[in-house]
Amino acid sequence: MKKSFVIAVLGLTLISTSVKAETSFNSSPETTINIKKITGLSSFCNAILKGDIQTVKSMISLGEDVNEKSLGMTPAIFAARYNRADILELLIENGADIKAKCDKGRGIKRHAELSGAVDALAVIEAHWKKK
Repeated sequence: MKKSFVIAVLGLTLISTSVKAETSFNSSPETTINIKKITGLSSFCNAILKGDIQTVKSMISLGEDVNEKSLGMTPAIFAARYNRADILELLIENGADIKAKCDKGRGIKRHAELSGAVDALAVIEAHWKKK
C-alpha cells in the first residue's frame, strides 16, 4: 500500500513538473507580479492594511484589542507603516499605545520613517506634542 501511494505521488509530481515546463516557454511579453500572501495576519490588521476604516471601527466597537500584536507588530504600527493616518488617529483615540515597539525593537515613528509615511508621521508628531 505504501509503495502504491509513493508511486502515485511520484507520478503526479512528474506530470505537474512537465506541465510547468510547458507553460514556462511562453514567448509573449508579460509582466510578472509576485504576490506574497501574508499568513498569520489578524483580520483586524488586515483591515488596517487595506485602509478599511469602517471595518476597523466596527471591530473596535465589538471589543478588538487595539494593542494586540500580529506578526510582531501592533495595529498602530501597521497603520503608521502603511500611511493610514485616519486609522492611526482612530486607534490612538481608542487607547493604542504609540510607544510600543515591534518584536524587532522598532517603534511606530521608525516604521513610518522607513516607509515614507508622511501623513502618519504628522499624526504621531501631533500626538506626542499633546503629551
